[in-house]
Amino acid sequence: MKVNRNFDNLVPNYLFAEIAKRVNEYCSANPDKKVIKLGIGDVTLPLPKIAVEALKKGADDLGNKETFKGYPDYEGYEFVRKAVSDYYNTFGVKVDPSEILITDGAKSDSGNIGDIFDKDNTVLVTDPVYPVYVDSNIMAGRKIIYADSNESNGFCAMPNEDVKADIIYLCSPNNPTGSAYSYDQLKTWVDYANKNDAIIIFDAAYEAFITDDSPRSIFAVEGARTCAIELCSLSKTAGFTGTRCGYTIIPKELERDGKNIYKLWYRREATKFNGVSWPVQCAAAAVLSEEGQKEFKENISYYQENAKIIASAMDELGIYYTGGKNSPYIWLKCPNGMGSWEFFDYLLENANVVGTPGEGFGKNGEGYFRLTSFGDRENTIEAVRRIKELLSK
Repeated sequence: MKVNRNFDNLVPNYLFAEIAKRVNEYCSANPDKKVIKLGIGDVTLPLPKIAVEALKKGADDLGNKETFKGYPDYEGYEFVRKAVSDYYNTFGVKVDPSEILITDGAKSDSGNIGDIFDKDNTVLVTDPVYPVYVDSNIMAGRKIIYADSNESNGFCAMPNEDVKADIIYLCSPNNPTGSAYSYDQLKTWVDYANKNDAIIIFDAAYEAFITDDSPRSIFAVEGARTCAIELCSLSKTAGFTGTRCGYTIIPKELERDGKNIYKLWYRREATKFNGVSWPVQCAAAAVLSEEGQKEFKENISYYQENAKIIASAMDELGIYYTGGKNSPYIWLKCPNGMGSWEFFDYLLENANVVGTPGEGFGKNGEGYFRLTSFGDRENTIEAVRRIKELLSK
């Protein structure tokens, strides 16, 4: 018997598991300290009321013979896919319900989508990068190349026409840097993908945070339907981090190597995934309704105000950062030339504030640090006060 030795090429601990380990050790040694966590991008506000009511009704349905539901449709119930399609229409993007598959979130989709592609494909990711894109392809044994995001390009990496990639992972607004691609920048990526017969895996998990004219979907860009798959999630849009519901959009005309990509993904899902539960799909449809959107946008406004509070502190301190405008993340340059983990320890020990070391997102993240606006207002204000006091000394 042999194990998958590609796991030997992974870093020993997943980034956020390592952060939790260090924080737990510090808290155990310093039980009198109030530690404020602005590291992991987990929401803190409760689900919109309309989602909770739909969950309750969905659960009640399962308790009655007349309304009981067993296995859902592999692609998700039609009324939920229609709700996603209608939601996209609100920002001017047309996707047909038949091109949407309901799943348990963008993280699992971004890791699983590789199942339908040969391992000999070359994968391109931007650096810094959400670790799942890299780790899942290391597990599969694929070659990975990087496009540099840095201060010189505003942490919006662009393609190198002299380099050929087969699978491209893009995230906009970006996790971790908070930067968002413009239409013209995404058009450059789309043109590159079509020229190279590549496919873009586009992670739009933070689209609801966009406040300017940056595209909220890759399908807002001309030519994307022949080269892109979009992943999205209700985790950050509507607080479903623990409820688990997302969706994948694959244009029916998208083909590669003589195969229809939608049909491949449907076949994979039918084999390995039995769908999202009835109550959760009911909640998803409810939260995407007109009334549901009003509710979740109130929560997003709350997090956006937290982001402004953090960003304003960086402005006062004269610290370079990206994000905060179209994103719940503030990606800041570590002060005084500190390394990412060095600043992590410094902030934890001296301000009792937890963030995320940029080094964990790739080599271009070294010397940078991510703070999240997903905390509650009181803790965000207090954390900012402590940071400003510490860094003003």
